[in-house]
Amino acid sequence: MNEAVRPSTSSGPAAPCSCVPAIPAGVDAVVFDFDGTLADTTSLHEQALRAALEPYGLGLDPDWYRRHVGLSIHDLLTALSGSAQLPHQDIVQDSRAHLLAELHRITPIPCVGSLLRTARQAGLPCAVASGASRLLVHPGIDELGLRHEFTAVVAREDVPRGKPAPDLYLAAVRRLGVPPERCLAVDDARDGVASARAAGLPVLTLADGHLTDAAEAFGRAEPITTAADDVSPDRAAPRSADPTDRQP
Repeated sequence: MNEAVRPSTSSGPAAPCSCVPAIPAGVDAVVFDFDGTLADTTSLHEQALRAALEPYGLGLDPDWYRRHVGLSIHDLLTALSGSAQLPHQDIVQDSRAHLLAELHRITPIPCVGSLLRTARQAGLPCAVASGASRLLVHPGIDELGLRHEFTAVVAREDVPRGKPAPDLYLAAVRRLGVPPERCLAVDDARDGVASARAAGLPVLTLADGHLTDAAEAFGRAEPITTAADDVSPDRAAPRSADPTDRQP
């Protein structure tokens, strides 16, 4: 990712910050994950899920949570030891309520915001492919003032399967009208990177506050399988109507 960035088509030009690699030639669009990529929301999601679990006496280990970032909240609860008998839907609703109450606290991730500006100045259409519900993603985009930067926003209920399946990224590139191999994906989570790779997109990821080729951060092997990987499209399809699927 070291080729020269395309010249800006806007009148006021901002040089990309040093944490942003150049957009390679041949890229015609960019698709961004939202939570943990465009917006620094990981700790808020963790706090919301912990608060929703607390009434049931179940804790949430921070290291465990961060290893599973990127899964839907339903898959998180399925994988979480001790949660099998808990009312998952009530926990999802409580977690979402905590998040909506704290939405004003979300902040942008600077290097990803810089890449978004660089892409838009170069005339590249951009989209969001998020495993979160649109009830969280759209208000989050508005909170960051980015509503008009995206040609398309794809959320969890828009597709049969969440990440690491390729559905979200495939839906985004279809809406952009760009072949996957000419569309750059940006995602912070291992399962998100797997999703973009499965869809055929080249991928950048976050490492120590900088954007880097995902192969350098995660290697080229696919991530360890999770409960989400074993869900067939037919079994997963009914979840697409659930507006709380993905992170809390």
